[in-house]
Amino acid sequence: MFNNLIVGKLNLSSIEEPNALCFRRDITSKRASFFVFLALALVFLLFVPNEAYAEKKSDKKYANVKTQKRHSVGRKCGKKLEKSQDEMEVEQWIKAESTLKGALPKVCGSSYEKSQVWNYLAYVFYSNGKISQAIDAYKKVISEPATDERTRVNSYYSIAQLFFVKENYSKAAQFLEKWMKESTVVGADGKILLAQAYYQLNRKKEALNLVNRTIKNWEIKGKVPKENWWSLQRVMYYEKNNYAEVVVILKKLIKHYSRVTYWKQLGSIYGELNQDLNQLISTEVVYLLGDIKKEKELLGFASLFIAADAPYLAARVVDKGISQGVIEVTAKNMEFLGYSWELAQNGKKARVSLEKAAKLSDQGKIWARLANVYLDIGADAQAVQAARMAIKKGGLRRSDVTNMVLGNAQLNLHCYGSAIKAFRKAAKDKRSRKSANQWIQYADKENGRRSKLRQVGASLAGCVHA
Repeated sequence: MFNNLIVGKLNLSSIEEPNALCFRRDITSKRASFFVFLALALVFLLFVPNEAYAEKKSDKKYANVKTQKRHSVGRKCGKKLEKSQDEMEVEQWIKAESTLKGALPKVCGSSYEKSQVWNYLAYVFYSNGKISQAIDAYKKVISEPATDERTRVNSYYSIAQLFFVKENYSKAAQFLEKWMKESTVVGADGKILLAQAYYQLNRKKEALNLVNRTIKNWEIKGKVPKENWWSLQRVMYYEKNNYAEVVVILKKLIKHYSRVTYWKQLGSIYGELNQDLNQLISTEVVYLLGDIKKEKELLGFASLFIAADAPYLAARVVDKGISQGVIEVTAKNMEFLGYSWELAQNGKKARVSLEKAAKLSDQGKIWARLANVYLDIGADAQAVQAARMAIKKGGLRRSDVTNMVLGNAQLNLHCYGSAIKAFRKAAKDKRSRKSANQWIQYADKENGRRSKLRQVGASLAGCVHA
């Protein structure tokens, strides 16, 4: 059921523009200052998974990291990087790539400068759809001795994300595990991403455990888990046939990320659990929200009302669907509508629907149902005709019931001899035998009684339809 659901789109928000440059103080133009500011602002977006580095917490976590010599970018290299930024800003990726490649190795020759160039190139490659080259560029960032530790660690995460794009989940998991091992602060998004990789690698037990821990820790903090976290958790519990847990998750999704699709899924899961009333309620919400638009869905919804002993509501759903042109006027659909009106004890509407169904079909069962409706509304002559037509067309599951209808209609028309014949045929089926024999006795006595009354001069109606 969930095969066509999106577990959650890959979050590539951390693959942003490259890290800030440490330009020399003599680059004082307003434009250079703007890009320095822009680059500084993007440090926290670059390769950093959501929630991975809250500023205060991050500073504390890195407090004990060994202090390294501060590196800077030379003037010539800085100009090259500034030029590439201008080109990236207007999405001239080919020019930016050429500019950055031209800076290596003469203009930007130090290890730190090269780490910056490769960092920029990785972003350019990614933006231009060159995923494999972007991965290679990030690997070169990692391999440079002067790359600062935080950038090195975050590059593992960026590489993992790019392997997700290539659907290489094994490599994605490897680099995420490296990132988690070396990162001082591991964010919840990163854990969920690793869980997705495990899921794709069929390491579903590890995936579920990781998702459960992450969500639990998030909820303990009083925070609302992200939609795709619960979606992944829901899929894994569904595959384990743990429908009760799926219900719990869907209720949370409905509460915090209300979507019609979650109501639909909730109704389906209640169906799996045989909780018919809850299934009906969930499906009715979808209907009221206007998202049951197909014939099959509407008929299925109406069937839930029949099962809940609410045939009138079932008939209204089908009737509206037909009037809107969503439900086709076929023998089967008109029979269902007539059946619904019949159960709702609205014989007139049942008659209209079943007459239409009978005209569209040669099936005996529709005529049998129509005969029963005619009998209920006192149209005995039509009941006799419909019952005989049903028996003639055949294919009846319970011909004894149709003969009982025929016998009762003939009895009402004072055709006692014909009625007795119909009851005798019904009595051949043991399911109707007792009732049929009782009606035979009644018909025989009533026929005798009326004959005696006629003999003494009583004016009584005779058989008006044989």
